[in-house]
Order: sequence, then structure tokens, then C-alpha cells
Amino acid sequence: METPTPLASLQQDVAALAAAWAGALPAFGVVPSDAQGSFELMSGSGLVSVTDAIAQLRRTTDALLARAAGEVGRRSGPEFGSEGLAKKNGFSTPTKLVASSTGGSTGEAARLLAVGAATASRQDFSGQARPARHPHVAAALDAGLISVDAAGAITGMLDRVEPRADAAVAEGIEKILAERAADLPLSLLLRVIKQAEARLDPDGAEPRDEERWLGRSLTIRENRHGMTELTARLDPESASLVKTAIEALVSDGLRAKDAGPGAGAGARAGAGAGAGAGAGVSGGGADVAAGARADGEPVITDDRSIPQRQADALVEIMRHVLGCTHTLPPLASVTTITRIDLDALRTGLGSGSIDGIDQPVSAGTIRRMAASADLIPMVLGTDSVPLDVGRTARLFTKTQRLALHERDGGCASCGQNINYTHAHHIRWWKRHHGRTDITNGVLLCSFCHHMIHRDGWNIHATPTEVWFIPPPHIDPDQAPRLGGKARFDLPRIAAA
Repeated sequence: METPTPLASLQQDVAALAAAWAGALPAFGVVPSDAQGSFELMSGSGLVSVTDAIAQLRRTTDALLARAAGEVGRRSGPEFGSEGLAKKNGFSTPTKLVASSTGGSTGEAARLLAVGAATASRQDFSGQARPARHPHVAAALDAGLISVDAAGAITGMLDRVEPRADAAVAEGIEKILAERAADLPLSLLLRVIKQAEARLDPDGAEPRDEERWLGRSLTIRENRHGMTELTARLDPESASLVKTAIEALVSDGLRAKDAGPGAGAGARAGAGAGAGAGAGVSGGGADVAAGARADGEPVITDDRSIPQRQADALVEIMRHVLGCTHTLPPLASVTTITRIDLDALRTGLGSGSIDGIDQPVSAGTIRRMAASADLIPMVLGTDSVPLDVGRTARLFTKTQRLALHERDGGCASCGQNINYTHAHHIRWWKRHHGRTDITNGVLLCSFCHHMIHRDGWNIHATPTEVWFIPPPHIDPDQAPRLGGKARFDLPRIAAA
């Protein structure tokens, strides 16, 4: 049996791209000689297949490039002196040599070098081959399952916590992260990595919080165009307060806009009690709340962008603080929600999270926040909390929405920030007589809610998971896709 060469995967990917390219073009007619012309002739599904094939080819190529960069770095080590590979080729560092080859930045080159070194196989003193420092990431990278960016984020975190982490737990988490990286976009993967770092190095969480707090800053300057620029760097605890206030004002304004003209404070109050809860996600059409008005367009259309709304919200807060008579409108979500295990809260050891902030914080930070603010007890599924109110109420209660926040972690489909999501019935309350309980609820952002309706997705929810079932035109097998917080939450791994 012939041993596959390092280029075998690359050749397979090129062949797969050629087949996808040919299948995407019309069966008859003149085929353009340029790529742009070919893309313009491709069918929609064909273009998506070609894009996927190119992306796979890129991952395979980048993996080889990282391997090459790692070897360049090894041969350019300080022990080689002036005979190092980089210096012999006229470069002061291997980073500059790789950057010259790729035509990219030195930051990109440094990432290739770091990933190459972290995933390269090694030899012991007797010359015996040893696995890479991060074998699970190395295997996923070589198989073309993950990107170099994902591999770099994982290995960088593991290297930071290695002196303080339990080796068995670290290897188990590395395996999980490598598997998640194959399915998650980088933005969601980074959430998992932050959780993993807090899990592997709980003792370092509080010093990191202190370091972030000491690094806080706000600069105010007027640019040459007469605009004042505010640049803030805030630790998670401080940022949570600012984000909660601004996003609450923005969300309140967006809900009032979506409720239609004439909605006023009543619509805002209804949205706060369970925004969007009357609009189901398992059927089509519109389930209009009783009493909603549709009496024509507003005189002035509010077409502000989200950044403009955020700037206006900040000004409104400052105007209110400075003692003007103007009253801020009632806000739907002005509570900062913190989450932590009871044992960690009692002992002060471990970490917790703040809704809307991806970075975990130490138990000490959570305890300090608890001492300076009212706590909302997160008691899920007990007799003391009415999580299941059946059909006696149409809108999800505040407690139910907190439970949905805990399960979904934001938009259950795309992972959008919790503050920009609404609680929706899966089976509509009015049309399908759906119940107002956790297993019939899901958090969705406006875009995903619209797309699920338009394309005909189905949703199945349990108290701990949310599954999205695609329509046949997206996936003929209709294989369920895991959504919600379970996609990027880390399971517990016992120490050795």
C-alpha cells in the first residue's frame, strides 16, 4: 500500500474544487476564462459549494504553510547564530522571512510560526519521535478541519495556563476545543476558549481581573473635523454596567419602533415583559398582539443606525446624570445578570460570568458585585419559581427569560448578544395554542427569527438544549443542528 505524501490532501482538495467548479457552471455555453465571469454564471447552490471547496483548500494550504513556518523558525533559532536560516537569507528574524514569503503582516507570520511550533512533532534525547505539544490541535489542523487562527487561539491559551493547569484536564479540554473549532465560527470559539482558560486556571482569574481593572482607561480628544472621540478600555465588571445601560436604551427604542406607530410607552412595557413572545417560530404568517395599532406611517422615520442610537443613548444618560428635568423612558432590561456556581460564590474560588460579557470573571469579582447590588436568585425548575405557566399568560415572565438566558446564552441560532434577543414561542401562543414555558420558548435575534420563518426551520427545545431542524432545501437529510449555549459551553473534566 502506497504511503500518502504530505501533498495528498492538497491534491484531493484541488480535485474536489475542480469538480465543484464544473458542477456549478451551466452544462452548455461558453465558459469564461476569468474567475469573475465564471462566478457570475454559477448557480446559487453551486457558488456555495465552490466557496466551501475553496475554504477547505485554504485550510489545507494554511496547515502546510504553518508546518513550513515552524521549520523555518526551528532552523532560525538563536543557537544557530549567524548560520540560522533567516539570517543566512538576509532577514533578522524568522518572522520577517515568513512575512516576506506570504506578503502579509508580521503578526500573521508570527501566528504561523507559533502554530507551527506548537503542533510540530518532537524528538526526545534518544532521537525517538514524540507527539506534538498539542496533538489534538495538530491532528485537526493536518486534517483541514480547523483554521490556523483557531489553532493559534487554542494553543496560545493552553501555553499561557500550562504552568498552573492540571495536565489531564488540559488535554481533555484541548480535545474538546479542537472538536468545537471544526464546527464553530471563530467568534463563538473564542467564547469557549475564554471559559476554558478560566476553568484551567481558576487561581489566575482574580489576578487577571485586577490586571484588567488597572488597565482601564478613557481618553477624550477632538479630531480635526470637530468631532469628539471617546476611546474606552474597560474591565468586564465596569463594562457590564455601561453596556447594560446603553443597550437597554437602544433595545427599548428598537422595540418601540418595531411595535409600530402609536405604540408608545404601552408597547415598550409589553416588550419588556416578554418581548416578541407572541410571535411563534414554527409557522408562517403574523401573530399580531391584541390591541396593536397600525394607523399609518410616522411623520418622521427613525432611520438611525445602531452606532448612532448607542451614541444618543450615552448622551441621554449623561443628560440625566447632570440633573436635567428630562426623564429617561422606562427600560426593559436594566439589571446586570451574573452567573456563578453556589460553591464558588461561597468559597470565592473559581469563576463566573456576566450576561453580555464574553470574558469570565473571578468569583471574587462576582461576590463584590453581589455586595453592591441586589441579586436575582437563579433557581431553575423548583416549586419556588413559576417557570411553567402554561397558557395562563401569553408573555414570558422575567424569571422565565432569565432561564432562557441561562440555556441559550444569547440568540440560540447565531449567538448574538443577549441584550439584542427576544423570547419567542416555538409553537405560537394563539395559532397553535402553544404553552408559555421553557420548552416552548427560544431566544432569537430579529434577523434569525425572520430567516427561520422565511426558510421554514423547525425547533425542538428541552430545558437544557435547543435543536434546529433545517428545511429539506437546505439539508435534504434534515439533520438536527445543536444551538444555544450547549454549542460553546464546556463540560466538566475530572482532574487526574
